[in-house]
Amino acid sequence: MPSTVVHLAVGAVVAAALLGDEFDRRSVAVVLAATAVPDVDTFVGLYMQGAHRALLHTLVLPAGAGAVLAYDTRIRPGSWLHGRFGPRGVRVAWVALAALLIGGILPDLMTNGVNAFYPFYDRFLTVDGELLLSNQRGVVQTFVDLSADPERTTENTHYWTGVDPTRGREPENVERIFPVVRSGFQLLVVFLGAFTLGGRFWAER
Repeated sequence: MPSTVVHLAVGAVVAAALLGDEFDRRSVAVVLAATAVPDVDTFVGLYMQGAHRALLHTLVLPAGAGAVLAYDTRIRPGSWLHGRFGPRGVRVAWVALAALLIGGILPDLMTNGVNAFYPFYDRFLTVDGELLLSNQRGVVQTFVDLSADPERTTENTHYWTGVDPTRGREPENVERIFPVVRSGFQLLVVFLGAFTLGGRFWAER
């Protein structure tokens, strides 16, 4: 599973690419904080069964936040966000929302899965597979597999973390592993995020 470090690296690329003239340490901090929000449900999972990768990894969260943000900044006659923070606040809020989705939720959806529509639909879904062009079989894709087991719910699914290695009580000597990177590709993503963000800060000096 992607670590919080990997999530933040993706959020860093989003921040560097989309903040535009509002790029500075404070706005980047807001975007990275939004990126890390979904992983907070790791701690909730200690007290609420199945909460990890469900409570804050649901696509309902960015959809709801996006609807509120769109109403305030696009529909409402007098935007509270614009009145309080100006156009800078509006730009940073939209970029933070993008980072929440792209950096915070989607990497987990594509690695072991998330409870994508919780609490309205309690099933863990995974977007994983391959897309091939074959001279014999034509277009081959395995992303959509309707034969997959549909019974992974908050009742019977547990994602281990260093905070909560197993469901229920752990023995005192349980090994707690906190992943940083788990593959060469994840290391590349972390390097890309650090390089992109560092390069943007260098250019803004």
